[in-house]
Amino acid sequence: MRNTLMRSRRRLLALLGSAALALAGAIALPGTAQAANVLTNPGFESGSLSPWSCTGNLGSVVSSPVHGGSKALQGAVSSSDNAQCSQTVSVQPNTAYTLSGWVRGSYVYLGVDGGASTWTTSPSAYSQLSVSFTTGASQTSAKIYVHGWYAQGTYYADDINLDGPGGGGGSTDTQAPSAPTNLTSTAKTSSSVSLSWSASSDNVGVTAYDIYSGSNNVLSVSGTTATVSGLSASTAYTFTVKARDAAGNVSGASNSVSVTTSAGSGGGDTSFKQAAPYLYEGWGDPPNPTTVMNATGVKWFTMAFVLDSGGCTPAWDGSRALTGGADQTAINQIRSAGGDVVPSFGGWQGSKLGANCSSASALAGAIQKVIDAYGLKAVDMDIENTDEFENEAVQAKILTALKTVKANNPGLRTIVTFGTSTTGPTYYGNRLIEQAQSLGANIDVFTIMPFDFGGGSDMYGNTVNAAEGLKAKLKSTFGWDDATAYAHIGISGMNGLSDQQENTTPAIWTQIKDWANSHHIARLAYWAVNRDRPCAGGGVVSNCSGIDQSTWQFTSITAGFTG
Repeated sequence: MRNTLMRSRRRLLALLGSAALALAGAIALPGTAQAANVLTNPGFESGSLSPWSCTGNLGSVVSSPVHGGSKALQGAVSSSDNAQCSQTVSVQPNTAYTLSGWVRGSYVYLGVDGGASTWTTSPSAYSQLSVSFTTGASQTSAKIYVHGWYAQGTYYADDINLDGPGGGGGSTDTQAPSAPTNLTSTAKTSSSVSLSWSASSDNVGVTAYDIYSGSNNVLSVSGTTATVSGLSASTAYTFTVKARDAAGNVSGASNSVSVTTSAGSGGGDTSFKQAAPYLYEGWGDPPNPTTVMNATGVKWFTMAFVLDSGGCTPAWDGSRALTGGADQTAINQIRSAGGDVVPSFGGWQGSKLGANCSSASALAGAIQKVIDAYGLKAVDMDIENTDEFENEAVQAKILTALKTVKANNPGLRTIVTFGTSTTGPTYYGNRLIEQAQSLGANIDVFTIMPFDFGGGSDMYGNTVNAAEGLKAKLKSTFGWDDATAYAHIGISGMNGLSDQQENTTPAIWTQIKDWANSHHIARLAYWAVNRDRPCAGGGVVSNCSGIDQSTWQFTSITAGFTG
């Protein structure tokens, strides 16, 4: 983050030729919004399996756990039946299709009968599968399936998408349905919005309606009503609906309707908890994340850092491609092992998107590219240094962009991370919190970094004092009670020796973790897993803590944070 460690990072990046160097039912579909999903009832939101069929009657529709909306498929695998659930659809010959979906369980497969398939093991969290195939010269139908594996336990699937033109038995239907009309909101809560609209007409027939929040397709239903869930309290959302026929023709958008969710009990959803130490692929002998997960039980990592590669374009460290490189490899490994990630935008130095994107909307677009690339549940904006933290206009730009992506991705959690004094937020930290309130940004977690702040020898006491100061500021700014304020607090420390020779030992970090659990804060992180190795007397370096400790000891302690 700062000073010596940042200078080490700067030297490394110079050698690399780079100028760059912190659910709750999220229902935004992964990737870019699809123009046509050939499948019917792809998210099982009808509450029934139809038109899916499952072997051995082992499939059912459940309300938890879900990836999107309020329903998902459950396959009760047995020792003699893999609980395959399938749907046969019309397709066009000699045509490329992409099949994707979100699955959870041990050894879950997604594919097309007689063709391509893929699989993953993701026992404790939803993971995305995707496979492409091209139909045969005379093929007019395809059987899409998802299944588990024998005696490997129940699996779940949700938001399955077959992207490509519909078939219709060789039909040349190119006429799109009429646009839905009279879209209106019929009810709302602090976490959901119910919608209804007038039916569209089509020369053949409408098969589905796609509901959009901003530009994202968040739900597909067969009728003319829907409830979009997993939303944030006191947040404005704009919805439209498009109709779709069996051939994949999509109508124009309905009228838009803007709805602000209810305030709820104050402070929105306070159930979000995240133990997510930093992992950095551009520095400090990056460890294999699966090795760390197996040794410690940690599930989340904060991936550092997303920066600007020029023209408000996101890239890892501003130099490594957003997808296809070491960072994606690490993320794939984490998800395959049942974990997940939150990318951190910004940091202490480098060309930052917040400072360099020309507007809040441009910054929101850059953040959205990362959300779409990885199907994210959370994003962190690490707001540091004079270009972002000490620039009030840039603070406002970042907060407005986070408000935008949160409205466009229902269920997405937003985190801001910033420096602190030993007694709580500094002037600019207070200003950041005040702007979040005035802009209605609805930030989920305000994370402080209690190190390099002159903490001296009492790192536990000064960390707690800083967190209590943050709590007081959140209470006075938002009108929250103690419990609600604590539930919006994060702590991101530094293991071992800091740049200012502050020493956070494993024993002190355990105290901090225990305090965090007893006060039910939202997030615990530290910089960085790369340094979670012993080197007593080693000083402040990139690949060890500078103190005597066990390998991965700080990560093991962090994994014990439950909130």
